Amino acid sequence: MSFIGQLGSVRVRIIITCRRRADLCKNIYNYTTAIFREMVTLIVATSVDPASIGPAAALLSMPGWHPGPPLQEMSSFVNKEVRLLKHDKRIVLEDHLDKRWEEATGELVNEVIFLSRHVAVSNRPALTIHPIGIPHLREGDVPPAGGKPGWAAPPNPRLGPWLRLLKNIAQSHNLTPEFEITLEATHHGPITQSPTMFVEIGSTEEYWKRQDAAQAIALLVWEGLGLGGGTAIGDWSRNNGKNKVLLGLGGGHYVPRHMDVVLKDGVWVGHLISGYSLPMEDQSQLKGEESKQEVGGTWKEAIKVSFETTRDAFPGGQVLAHLDHKSFKSWQKVAIMGFLADQGIQIGKPADFC
Repeated sequence: MSFIGQLGSVRVRIIITCRRRADLCKNIYNYTTAIFREMVTLIVATSVDPASIGPAAALLSMPGWHPGPPLQEMSSFVNKEVRLLKHDKRIVLEDHLDKRWEEATGELVNEVIFLSRHVAVSNRPALTIHPIGIPHLREGDVPPAGGKPGWAAPPNPRLGPWLRLLKNIAQSHNLTPEFEITLEATHHGPITQSPTMFVEIGSTEEYWKRQDAAQAIALLVWEGLGLGGGTAIGDWSRNNGKNKVLLGLGGGHYVPRHMDVVLKDGVWVGHLISGYSLPMEDQSQLKGEESKQEVGGTWKEAIKVSFETTRDAFPGGQVLAHLDHKSFKSWQKVAIMGFLADQGIQIGKPADFC
């Protein structure tokens, strides 16, 4: 008997039992019903962003798509276990799309992938991938680009494998070295509860509208999710025994020292918390007894939230902190390593993840 058939037999036995003891079995029945709800990937695009709607249009031009159910005023498209949702608002402000989809359709959202534009002061063309969240902000702080203070979505396990796939696609389509292929640190919204990542085109309107860049992102999604018939890339359940996951701490927005590790085959990556998301108060500037207090700031909260959500996204994995040592002052490094030890979070070296 197949696995699904076995599950069906178990469910029948549970239903029979529950008819006899309904008061004790309601939760069990609800759980087994959820098993049979389809697990889907939700791709989100917005028509107000050319770097979002361009890749979405390129993806929808590929075979197998047909119209799906609407969500409020949003249109959707279906291809196997993938759902592409289009709306007309700022992409970082449309919260809880995963749960709203589940409530509207009965399908369970396994992961969310946002297609978006990337903005950089350098204006350099880039294709980027990153997790989302603003775990370093305090309650009452105003988020600059969606989300909520102290929150981070579970990072999508495909982050590392898709970065490597994106680099290969960009090279084969002659987008490099013109376009930089890079990770970004964890930042901004919108609020989701499912494993999430952003895939972006940067960094000015000229590049947001580039059809070759849009086609590369569409191909990343097509191949990465196995829509063309191949094996999906970045499926954590098929990790081939490599269960160590990199939690990046420190460095700049483009996390170069973490990138050096993630680009190696077989490396899994969770949240990437840059130095600006680890606010620490310099105790050397305090006087007297105040200087003997613990290092202030929201850095502990940022580390804790990013660790916990990374652990949730990689069930059975071992999350190891990878520090960009050169980006920290000595007192910062001492404080961070002490906190990691207190939390039981191990520190990994580059060779530990390969």
